Amino acid sequence: MKRSLIDSLKENKVSKISGFVDKVRDTRYMVFVMLRDTSSFIQVSLDKELNSNLIEDALKLTQGSVVSFEGVMKVNPNVKNGGKEFIPSKIEIVTIANPMPIDNEANIDSRLNYRWVDLRSEKNQLIFKVQSYFVNAMRSYLLDNDFVEIHTPKFIATASESGSEVFEVKYFDGKAYLAQSPQFYKQMAMAAGFEKYFEVAPCFRAEKSRTRKHATEFTSFDVEISFIDSYEDVMNLEAEMLTYALKKTKEKYGQKLEELYGITLNVPTLPFPMMRLADIYDELEKRYGFKVDDSEKTDLTTEAERLCEKLAKDKFNHEFLFVTDFPADKRAFYHMRQNGHLQGYDLIWKGIEITSGAQREHRLNELAKNAKEKGLTKDVEFYLEFFKYGMPAHGGFAIGVDRLTMILLNIPIKEAQFLFRGPDRLTP
Repeated sequence: MKRSLIDSLKENKVSKISGFVDKVRDTRYMVFVMLRDTSSFIQVSLDKELNSNLIEDALKLTQGSVVSFEGVMKVNPNVKNGGKEFIPSKIEIVTIANPMPIDNEANIDSRLNYRWVDLRSEKNQLIFKVQSYFVNAMRSYLLDNDFVEIHTPKFIATASESGSEVFEVKYFDGKAYLAQSPQFYKQMAMAAGFEKYFEVAPCFRAEKSRTRKHATEFTSFDVEISFIDSYEDVMNLEAEMLTYALKKTKEKYGQKLEELYGITLNVPTLPFPMMRLADIYDELEKRYGFKVDDSEKTDLTTEAERLCEKLAKDKFNHEFLFVTDFPADKRAFYHMRQNGHLQGYDLIWKGIEITSGAQREHRLNELAKNAKEKGLTKDVEFYLEFFKYGMPAHGGFAIGVDRLTMILLNIPIKEAQFLFRGPDRLTP
């Protein structure tokens, strides 16, 4: 018999269900097995007299065991957890589980040691259902707007994109580096005339950061677009894409997020509010008495970034805030500059930066000059080749999928990733 998911069962229809055992309860007259699959859970009720041929096997089951039952689903208002139960006529034990190595009270690092067990809960599986749906909604928005998905190399020959440290790896008789981002290659796509590009792929940062929002390997959602008039075109695209994805995710999972995480998913209004960096520091001081030395005002400090959540809510009644007018010398050489200011932005969501976006410098002479000022010459020669044969005005952004998930569910990055990688963790 073909297996049915628990949430698709029809009353009195003979069906087969399979899943993990949550618990087994042995009473005087009955044995109850709580069974869970990826869709839901159900109580399997075995009468010791009527199902005497199944009881011996049912009592062998332990938490985490995998088992299949054939039988029928009955509606029973006396049954908790949905008022449904499964009355079996056949049992097939697939595997018997050893005693569980962790419980619900284990700390996060212990849980990560046994991540495959930790992820069996409905609450933890919801993380990745929501993440998958959110990413697919962003992808759908872009595909509907004629973007092309391209997969760029993760082995790169030079480690020159930014100040972040990179992982060096042996590459046959030479060496290579793991890509920090697809930045150079997505600009190559613009030179190739694709005009609208996106990619969802792993990126690697050899940073020894031990915060709730950093990881050494993460998934990046990169977007690049040609023939823009300014970086505001890039901002508008990102705001529209995120609003679309949040609306679709709320429709699909809003109720479950409230039930399991106590989260009300808000769909933002357009346009997203925007403030200059200097104005943000002025407002933070005026409204909340927050002060920093002038030397720190070339970027958002961690505390200033956190306070942007309150500022966005108090000033604009919004969860998102675009920050503009960063000093150009603090950002990568390929960002366009104008009057000493970056032609780009950061996007803050609930007090955490999720995006750095910008209009790119498409003029070869300006780009070469910027690279030289950063001390980059030989390392970027291959990159500068892209600009010698025609390059449109273009810009783009990148969003960390794991960080998006972290903010959406208000959980640490370690829980937002299927398997976390950090300075102190390389297994499982």
